[in-house]
Amino acid sequence: MKVGEIDIHPIADGTFRASPGYFGDHVTAHGHEDFFDRHGQAWMPIGTFLVRTGSSVVLVDTGLGPDLHDDGPERMLVGGQLPVGLRAAGVRPDEIDVVICTHLHLDHCGWLFDLAGRPVFPRADIWFGAADWEHFVLDPRSRMLDHIRHGLLGTDAARLRLVSRDTTVVPGIDVTMTPGHTPGHLSVVVSSGVHRALLLGDAITCPLQLEEPTWHAMGDIDPQLAAQVRERLFRELEGDTTYGAGAHFPELQFGRVMAGEMRRWIG
Repeated sequence: MKVGEIDIHPIADGTFRASPGYFGDHVTAHGHEDFFDRHGQAWMPIGTFLVRTGSSVVLVDTGLGPDLHDDGPERMLVGGQLPVGLRAAGVRPDEIDVVICTHLHLDHCGWLFDLAGRPVFPRADIWFGAADWEHFVLDPRSRMLDHIRHGLLGTDAARLRLVSRDTTVVPGIDVTMTPGHTPGHLSVVVSSGVHRALLLGDAITCPLQLEEPTWHAMGDIDPQLAAQVRERLFRELEGDTTYGAGAHFPELQFGRVMAGEMRRWIG
């Protein structure tokens, strides 16, 4: 994906399996056989995005890390592939200048640190929502993995960029607040002239939520706010100058919304 001279390269760290119940107790696979397999399971990537502006190398989300998380029939996640993907893209971890975590769920910050708590991207500043720091890092009741929490707490404060408002990260890359899935969820805006790409994290879990607005991700901390933010983002994706992709979109494919009486997603 190119936005002007900026290159966006999707990299899958692994796979995320979810049942219809992940999207709500009322959700079934019926009528959505193109999304759920014959066993009623959706298979989605655990996505990251490598963004090269010409002067900066930025990684948006870091995947699950070298791990497997099995939450039973509702959800299973398998990671471990990000280092291979970076190597295939010709980028070493120590060449990354900035890491942006759209939020601090385990499948978006898993490669920030290795299992010993050492930084995987030793030169990178780490950006994420300030409210996620409060909710995940400082609250011992959260499900944050211990080595990620300890790694963040031990990181030089000058390398941590906690965001509470829309902010420019580097020229051509901004973050915008999109709370609801988590308190400090943010999305990334890559822009060049009138052309933009939105890297949505989990603000939109899958394009089907355009036609199924009552589908909520299991992890949405504020489902009502998350739905309002999704609708705002879908409206931003109308037209032909703005494209978007979420961390779990099928094949990490970018798309946009065709406006009209019956809006539809075009990948």
